[in-house]
Amino acid sequence: MNPSVAWETGADLVVVGGGIAGLTAARTAAARGLRVLTVSKGSSTDTATQYAQGGIAVVGAEVDDSIESHVADTCAAGAGLCDEDAVRSIVTGGRAAIASLEAAGAEFDRAADGSVTRTREGGHSVRRIIHAGGDATGAEVQRTLDGAVPTVQFDTTALRVLTTDGEVVGLLVRGPRGVGVVHCPTVLLATGGLGQLFSCSTNPAGATADGIALALDAGARVADLEFVQFHPTVLFAAGTTGRRPLISEAVRGEGAHLVDVAGRAFMAGVHPLGDLAPRDVVSRAIAELLHDSGGDHVLLDARLVEHFHERFPTVTASCLEAGIDPATDLIPVAPAAHYSCGGVVTDTAGRTSVPGLLAAGEVARTGLHGANRLASNSLLEGLVVGERAAIVAAERVGTRVEVTDLALPTYRRIDRGVLQHTMTAEVGVVRDAAGLAAAQRALAHGVVSEPPVDARAVEDAALTAAAEVIVLAANHRRESRGCHTRRDFPESAPAQRRSLHIERDPDGQLGIVNDDVMTGAS
Repeated sequence: MNPSVAWETGADLVVVGGGIAGLTAARTAAARGLRVLTVSKGSSTDTATQYAQGGIAVVGAEVDDSIESHVADTCAAGAGLCDEDAVRSIVTGGRAAIASLEAAGAEFDRAADGSVTRTREGGHSVRRIIHAGGDATGAEVQRTLDGAVPTVQFDTTALRVLTTDGEVVGLLVRGPRGVGVVHCPTVLLATGGLGQLFSCSTNPAGATADGIALALDAGARVADLEFVQFHPTVLFAAGTTGRRPLISEAVRGEGAHLVDVAGRAFMAGVHPLGDLAPRDVVSRAIAELLHDSGGDHVLLDARLVEHFHERFPTVTASCLEAGIDPATDLIPVAPAAHYSCGGVVTDTAGRTSVPGLLAAGEVARTGLHGANRLASNSLLEGLVVGERAAIVAAERVGTRVEVTDLALPTYRRIDRGVLQHTMTAEVGVVRDAAGLAAAQRALAHGVVSEPPVDARAVEDAALTAAAEVIVLAANHRRESRGCHTRRDFPESAPAQRRSLHIERDPDGQLGIVNDDVMTGAS
């Protein structure tokens, strides 16, 4: 179907998304003189960046830390699937990226002597996490970048990346003025994650895998989407779905510990780091405990954390709203979908296999996260890769663009409520063959529809596509590794220490295209 186009414009770079990666790229590109159009289907309050609590992992000169230590911690958390060269590249870019953000006005918490204060989170061997507003780092980053990129076209949904002869020539969107075409040589997907695939998530409502669907349609590959990180400590409330407040990992970094409803500290014998084990370990331990007990939550004891209300004002506000005072009460918590470790396959500058198509932030798979993201590496990645993507876009200025095809693709969609229930029940923290088979059957009931133009339909189609990729990869990965746990295959298999690259064929079918390619190759 060729939609009726109401308007056209041109740009050197179109950024899709209004979080840390997209706005960093837009700011950097504009500073280099590029004509930048940034579009977002929501507003600045709808980004995952806005809700990020913990902070940014970055090696500092004033602490006993090193790039190699940060690389080692990242690769250990990534369970054998990190691209070590990519990890080192992104980690090394951290200090400069933070300096650039501070130059734009970001203010991080400091000690009385003026030094930046740091905390420790799960999987980190030292205190290297910088933060702002106690536990409001994301809000400070969002505030800073919103001020640096004042012209964002909100309420605008990306419908299709337009290509000619396999190269990007524009973007088809629908906004307040109707359907429009942006003629451009470079499109950056910075659309965030896919948390809305699950009944409960820390993600905003707009985290609907839009960039995954756009990239697959354009011919790019995705990888590692079976590795969905579930945050182990999300504020639990019986019968509640949708976005839930997370209880920052930094709370455990400051001395809080997990207990079951009987008061037993169950993490002590699970991992050498105990409560500060990597997130996949903690989430899996909680999920299995709840599976065995039939319970629905555990408890976080933060009563001995000094000055809790001042150190964690965001967490405190969420708890008080639920009638819980962390200074005196145990906090009910349970795992919930938090972060997609995989995404569109890119290099460390955001390049995909499609010339002119870039991806950065949670939507991208650079090789930094592997099978499990190390805490607070995500904002770091958004800053570093966002800046680099802008430089790539600058190199493409002047590339000839000629739009020859505006046709929208046909989508498969499944009812969102059914999809969320299915993914939560069958493709959650712990999986098995029977559950994945049930998920496949549910996905087979998706209907082939006319190309969607309204935002809700576009989101549902994107969620369905992402679910199909996750189930395909999770079925194929018959082992437990990182965030992907198979109850029927509890051990890691050395032969499966590789990323699975998935793409759509010309008939629209998803398939694994590199079963013999080892991790890091892209």
